[in-house]
Amino acid sequence: MRQRNITPENTEFVILCFEGPDRYSLAGGLAVRVDNLSRTLAEMGFRTHLLFVGDPELKTEEVGHRGKLVLYRWCQWISKYYPKGVYEGENEKLYDFSESLPWFVKDRIVKPAVARGKLVVILGEEWHTAEAMCRLSDILYSDGLRDKVVMFWNANNTFSFHRINWGRLSYATTITTVSRYMKHVMWRMGLNPLVIPNGIPRSLLRKVDDKLAAGVREALGADLVLCKVARWDPDKRWNGAVEATARLKERGLKTVLLARGGIEPHGQEVIQNARSLGLIVSVARTKPGSSVGYLAALKEAVPADIIDVRFHLPTDVLRVVYRAADGVLANSGHEPFGLVGLEAMAAGGIAFTGCTGEDYAIPFVNSFVLETGDPMEIVGYIMYLRDYPEEGVRIRKAARLTARYFTWEAAVQNLRSKLENQARIQGTLGGRLASAESQFALSEFPPELLATTLKRHY
Repeated sequence: MRQRNITPENTEFVILCFEGPDRYSLAGGLAVRVDNLSRTLAEMGFRTHLLFVGDPELKTEEVGHRGKLVLYRWCQWISKYYPKGVYEGENEKLYDFSESLPWFVKDRIVKPAVARGKLVVILGEEWHTAEAMCRLSDILYSDGLRDKVVMFWNANNTFSFHRINWGRLSYATTITTVSRYMKHVMWRMGLNPLVIPNGIPRSLLRKVDDKLAAGVREALGADLVLCKVARWDPDKRWNGAVEATARLKERGLKTVLLARGGIEPHGQEVIQNARSLGLIVSVARTKPGSSVGYLAALKEAVPADIIDVRFHLPTDVLRVVYRAADGVLANSGHEPFGLVGLEAMAAGGIAFTGCTGEDYAIPFVNSFVLETGDPMEIVGYIMYLRDYPEEGVRIRKAARLTARYFTWEAAVQNLRSKLENQARIQGTLGGRLASAESQFALSEFPPELLATTLKRHY
């Protein structure tokens, strides 16, 4: 008898990605996504295999989460020659990844799982895995295994879309993406992906200690605190954040922008622009340590209008900063999903998102959604919050309520329902649709948020 639904008892997951949980492999939101997705699947009871370009000094294969999560570090022999990170020696790693990984997945993971009567779900992430997914589909077909496997390939961004053979990839896999915005971008290319949103770990829903948040504000000694965490990239609209800071300063408000960028050269342009606007820029540095050490580093950088944070901010510290800030500027001009905005909302922060892939953002209800690149739009909303502080309290509360419905557990339920539908199309699963508890019900939506939304919009 064929199975009706995907369960931990009848299904194994395989995730392919260049980035991964190692510090060596961590370059951005993609690593965070696959780390959280793989951990959530394992915690839900699914045996999950994550293959990524890993740290050359760590074990090639590592088992965790009570045997449910297996990490496979690929290309280690190449990474030894490129110690700076996952994307150093990118082309050499890509060649090895595409050549060797499909055979390994077929022989070491898929065949044994199918022999045990399991369905195998293979998820490929981002353009680097497109060729490997196509080759894997071909060799599974040759071995008579393709109908026992469901293959989804996911676009997190538009990076290197020109390098993908879309006809071949569409034939070999089901294409997915992370937001309706990305779906519309891909529609214009003749593609029609399924939308499966990102999520946040449930642990981020814990309430932030307001005393710690107050300590950040006290250390900075500012009337207004803004925060921006993103790569130094023009798409992230850093200059808009800097110019908004300058306009607020012109109004006589002592404003500090906490800026945590990357290593990209655009950062130099942004800092130069800040100085040309008359803003004082300082650099905060510290060694990894306790929250007290991070706070001391920020305090030492005062006085300044912009503090360029040059150290890694752990999640717990970031959450305190998000809570302390008057506005978290996730104001990108192109943002496929926008994890920073959602993470800020979970911490009880006030997110200023762009108007692209942030499907979770409801303007004036749980966040501010910026519809232009004009920095005065940011200034206007900040001044509104100063005049009506009760609105800030309401938005922070609604933001936390919203974040409860964008956890990785919810995202996996969404993924599972769409995988089940594809498995039925292939004839691998039969019977009725997935059980009701795996579907998102409007009746489960926070009543306070739903009522506020209807009132605001209708």
